[in-house]
Amino acid sequence: MPEPSTLSARPRRDWGQIALAYGIYLVLLLFVAAMALLSPNFLRVTNLLNIVTQASTVAVIAVGTTMVILLAEIDLSVGSVAALAGAVTAGVLKAGGGADPVWLLLAVLAGLAIGTALGALNGALTVWGGIPSFIVTLGMLSVGRGLTLLYTGGRPIFGLGGGFSAMAYGRVGPVPVPIIILVVLYTLAALFLHTTQLGRYIYAAGTNRRAVALAGVNVDRLKVGVFALAGTLAGLGGVLLTARLDSAQPTAATGWELDVIAAVVLGGTSLYGGRGAVMKTLVGAIILQLISNGLNLLNVQAYWQQITKGGVILLALLLERSIRRVRGGDEM
Repeated sequence: MPEPSTLSARPRRDWGQIALAYGIYLVLLLFVAAMALLSPNFLRVTNLLNIVTQASTVAVIAVGTTMVILLAEIDLSVGSVAALAGAVTAGVLKAGGGADPVWLLLAVLAGLAIGTALGALNGALTVWGGIPSFIVTLGMLSVGRGLTLLYTGGRPIFGLGGGFSAMAYGRVGPVPVPIIILVVLYTLAALFLHTTQLGRYIYAAGTNRRAVALAGVNVDRLKVGVFALAGTLAGLGGVLLTARLDSAQPTAATGWELDVIAAVVLGGTSLYGGRGAVMKTLVGAIILQLISNGLNLLNVQAYWQQITKGGVILLALLLERSIRRVRGGDEM
C-alpha cells in the first residue's frame, strides 16, 4: 500500500505539471477577458489582427532565440542584427531601383545572409573561442549597431517601393501577410523541434551535453548552426520591420533583444536549457503585445507600459521557479 506521503505528493506534482503545460494559455485568456471588459474596442477583429501583426516581428526573431535558450545559451544581439539586416536590405533595394522583383529577392536574401553570418560568428566565438555567449552576443549587440550606423551614415534609407512594403501590409484574402509568415514559420519550427532527430538533440544538449556527444553528435557544430539560424531569423525580423516602416532606421529594433527574450521566457522556456515549446513563445510574444495594445486603448503612458511588461515577466519567472521547486521537492 502506498505511503501517505506518496499519495499527497502526486496531486501536487500533477498540478505543477498542468500549470507548466497550460498556464501560459490561461494567462492569455485572462488578459483577453480583462481587456475586453475594460475596452469595448478590444475584441474587434481589426484590433485583434493588428495585435498579432504587430507582435509578428518580435515573434519571428523569438523562434531562433527559443532554440538558443533551449541549448542553455543566450543571444543579446538580435536587435542589432535585425537593424543591420534591415539596413542592408534597404540599401540593396535602393541600389536596384526598388521596383524589380529580382532586386527585391536579392535584397531580402542579402539581409538574411548578413543575419546568418553574424549569428554564425556568435556561435563560433562561443563554441570555439570559449567565450560565454552572454559576453559574445553583448559585444555583437554593440558591433551590429555600430555597423548599422556606419552603413547608413546615421540617416534613414527611404523610398523602398510598394512591392517591398507588401511584406508588411499585404493580405491574402482577409489575413495579413505577416500572420501567414508567423503560422508557416512556427509550424515548421514546432515540427522541426518535436519530430526530427536534430530537434530532439537540441533539447537534450541543453540539459546533458555529454550524453548527446556520446551519442555521436557534434554538439559544437549543433550550437553554431542554431546560432546561425537565430541570426537568420533576426535578419528576417529586420526585413519585416523595414517593410513595415517603409524605411531602414539606424536605431531600429533598439532594445528588442529584451522583448524577444521576454517572449521566450514568458512562454515558459527555461533559461537553464532543455525545457520549452516554441508555440508557447508565440503566445508569450502575443501577450507582450496585448499589454502594449491594451494600455494604449486605456490611454496609459508608455512609461507605465514598460513597468507593466517588466512586472509580468518577473512574475512569470517567479511562478515558474516556484512550481519547479515544488515539483523538485516532491521528487526528491
